[in-house]
Amino acid sequence: MKLIFANLLNDGGPTFMYPTLLMLIICIALIVKAFLKGDATGKTVSLIKHISLFVLVWGFLGLFIGLIGAFDSIQMANEISSGVLAGGLKIGLLSPSFGMLTFLVARLGIIGLIFKEK
Repeated sequence: MKLIFANLLNDGGPTFMYPTLLMLIICIALIVKAFLKGDATGKTVSLIKHISLFVLVWGFLGLFIGLIGAFDSIQMANEISSGVLAGGLKIGLLSPSFGMLTFLVARLGIIGLIFKEK
């Protein structure tokens, strides 16, 4: 499992996947901190919201940059098999998928913090 996760991080493009992983860890740490110590001012929840939205957009930026590079390669090759195209699209979707997962984890944490306040 650990090896598969590391392969997915590398396959999705380390430039986008590793910062996303770092932001996921930061969001989880901020959520845990807010649950344990509270967030009277709302700064922690606001920070989590901003980071989660940033990481979502970061993942889609990775997708678009990857697609532009893939389409350039396809244009130069003139012919490409559907298997190669499907494999490239699958790899391209790793970055936004991980960004969406991080976004959802952070937003679920925010929902939990809001329920905790009331």
